[in-house]
Amino acid sequence: MSSRYRNIILVGPMGAGKTTIGRRLAEARGARFVDSDHEIEARTGVDIAYIFEKEGEAGFRKREAAAIAELCQRTGIVLATGGGAILDAGTRQCLVEYGFVVYLHASLEHQIERTERSDNRPLLAGQDRRATLERLFAQRDPLYREIAGLIVPTDGHNTRALVREILDQLDRRAIA
Repeated sequence: MSSRYRNIILVGPMGAGKTTIGRRLAEARGARFVDSDHEIEARTGVDIAYIFEKEGEAGFRKREAAAIAELCQRTGIVLATGGGAILDAGTRQCLVEYGFVVYLHASLEHQIERTERSDNRPLLAGQDRRATLERLFAQRDPLYREIAGLIVPTDGHNTRALVREILDQLDRRAIA
């Protein structure tokens, strides 16, 4: 990995496959995988839904920004971020400064399908899933694109093919 890109950072909406692809990508690169949501849960000893319940989204986002700022200081990791991590301008700057950002783009239909059996997504709890995902996509897609060094569509592709595509792109750009 070039010194300019100390880490590979995955961003994208819920259901894009950031954790699954991140694990496989890290394995293929011989790197350590870190999921920012899992890191926050490990630090607090509670799940994300509980943090949302007790502190609201603003409290969670503050914890998320702090965790990501610390994680970005590491070298040689593949970092999967939460879907809303890019809402914070400081976090976006940190991601670009300390890593090569890959936006895993998933269509609305793919997001709905991938999240329908999940009950641990606080922003979808008790909401019209489609309307919420549409709103989040409209708000977040421009921010993902703003910081992405690479955009990879995930619909209709299996994990192995996506990892291979990302690795090929990183090789072409002399990042791997």
